[in-house]
Amino acid sequence: MSDAKTLQEAEAATEAPRNITRQIADNIRDSILNGELKIDERLSTEDELAEHYAVSVPTIREALKRLAAQHLIRSKRGPGGGIFVNRPSFGQARENMVGIMMLLSSLGSFSLIDIAEFRHDIGLMCVKYAVQRRTDDDLAALERELALQEDASISDVDFCAADVRFHQALAQATGNSVYGFFLQVLLEALIPPANMVVFKFRDRMLICGFHRRILLGIYSRNERTAEEAFSELMDYLRTKYAEAQDWRRTLDAKS
Repeated sequence: MSDAKTLQEAEAATEAPRNITRQIADNIRDSILNGELKIDERLSTEDELAEHYAVSVPTIREALKRLAAQHLIRSKRGPGGGIFVNRPSFGQARENMVGIMMLLSSLGSFSLIDIAEFRHDIGLMCVKYAVQRRTDDDLAALERELALQEDASISDVDFCAADVRFHQALAQATGNSVYGFFLQVLLEALIPPANMVVFKFRDRMLICGFHRRILLGIYSRNERTAEEAFSELMDYLRTKYAEAQDWRRTLDAKS
């Protein structure tokens, strides 16, 4: 009994500094997000922060590491150096969101059916704007990825990658940075693992056919053609996702 108590006390002692570190990082993060700390503003020194929060300097350093991992602060050495509030780039912000969504997906928070439904709805809006706003460069990017997909000799991994890039090019063709950003996150975080689950059940050439019709609609600026092809693609994938989930449940039941 005493050994168990000692172990619990040791775990509690280890967890306490982690909680304090997280609380300090969250407090500074909140100050950045609500505007109390401005972009490019220099933070107090580690010693000053340690005094302010009544903790040790190593605890402050751990809190700052958390913020740096989220691209919210940056360090600069030399004269005029210090720790500054950072302006995350689109790429860094996307990286953070992709990491969170991949974690939630791995924990089973998103079903394949939910992913397909969300992808259908946001994808239709992207198709609409792509038809209206696409450029010659957008058409070239879409054609390049589709040509790769139509090569029967490529592996399933390469096909999945070209599939993702095709839809990333579709998002780019919207000319809308918000749609582009969120669809990029969705595609990078959720679609590759979903594709690798469902590849046993889908017909690659059938998917290429849907993509070719989407591209034809975008090329000819025919919104109806593009939207119908996209909806049919999503309906097809939903069916295959359901088959994949049933197959996985059967395997889990046997194991």
